[in-house]
Amino acid sequence: MNKKRTKLTVLFTLAGVLGTTAAVEADALVEKVTGYLQKDTKVLINGQDSMLTPVSIDGKLYIPVRDAAAKLGYTLNYDEASKEIELGEAVDLMRASGVIVNVQANDDGKYRIELLGSTWVILTVDKSTVIKSLDGKMLTPADLKAGTQIDAEFGPAMATSFPGQAQAVSVKVHADRVVKEDTIKAVKHTDDGWQVQLGDNLVLNAGKETRVMTSQGESLNWEDLKAGMKVKAYYGPLMTKSIPPQSPLFLLVVQAQAPVAGGVKMSPETAQEYRNLAWAQVSSQVSHITTKQDEAPVQIVSSKEVGVLATTSEQKKLLEDVQAANGSVVTVTYNTDQDELLGPLTAVFDFNTKAFIGFNARR
Repeated sequence: MNKKRTKLTVLFTLAGVLGTTAAVEADALVEKVTGYLQKDTKVLINGQDSMLTPVSIDGKLYIPVRDAAAKLGYTLNYDEASKEIELGEAVDLMRASGVIVNVQANDDGKYRIELLGSTWVILTVDKSTVIKSLDGKMLTPADLKAGTQIDAEFGPAMATSFPGQAQAVSVKVHADRVVKEDTIKAVKHTDDGWQVQLGDNLVLNAGKETRVMTSQGESLNWEDLKAGMKVKAYYGPLMTKSIPPQSPLFLLVVQAQAPVAGGVKMSPETAQEYRNLAWAQVSSQVSHITTKQDEAPVQIVSSKEVGVLATTSEQKKLLEDVQAANGSVVTVTYNTDQDELLGPLTAVFDFNTKAFIGFNARR
């Protein structure tokens, strides 16, 4: 998509760019200045506090041009040769709504959140992300937690991992939902929608806005829900004092179930056995894995569809034999905190013998 671009040449001092007190040697292009952070002055954008702190230099207020451009939704490029700053028009952002199902704080101050709802995506949230509540209160990344219902704008770039990953530009916080992992006791269709009763007799009422899906973002039909299924419910926060208690259901996530591939069925017990086998193989990577051991997706796929890197001669021979027979393999996939660079970690096993073949190439 071609975008109209506007060039803006800005005369500035280093204090104006960096947003801090600065003093530099004078020459033909740079003048020595001293500035002060004007912390008692707010910079409003569309009536909202931008959280930008202006710098006062000789009675004039300056704001950091890079930070200001980001807040206004513009891209910024600096041409060293021409000494020009080019501001591009606002970029097209992607949008998603749902609940945060996982939060991980990194050592660099950034947060990695997993959003599940209208899509399944991993978002990086940091100090550049504008986070607000519905009443306009400014929040921080630390205020986001599992169960928080949000609307997010992100991109425009998206990493080609599964799920996709992107930088969050803005986050609007709606509510903190209660999170409960349990087993379905009963499901029934009512005049108002669907009603799900969990094992401890909590009754959750689903409306038109309620989503039911897998932990990998696949939508499910209410008719697919059965007693005995393991689910994670995001509901409330209001709850009746009746017996049993009832609460509105926002999102119901069916935990990893036995897949069907090529007409071959795998029992939940067998799927769990593969998870246990895979967990033993990834023991050296556990500190990086963000998927829970018992929630890793298990799939039966064609041996021709995997990019497995077999390392030993036995593994290579096994892979050759399975592929020559057009056989199937089983994959167990984990998301990690390195997915943005490397992609997810996937262990591959022979479907017939459960022997470990190797890991899929991560990029």
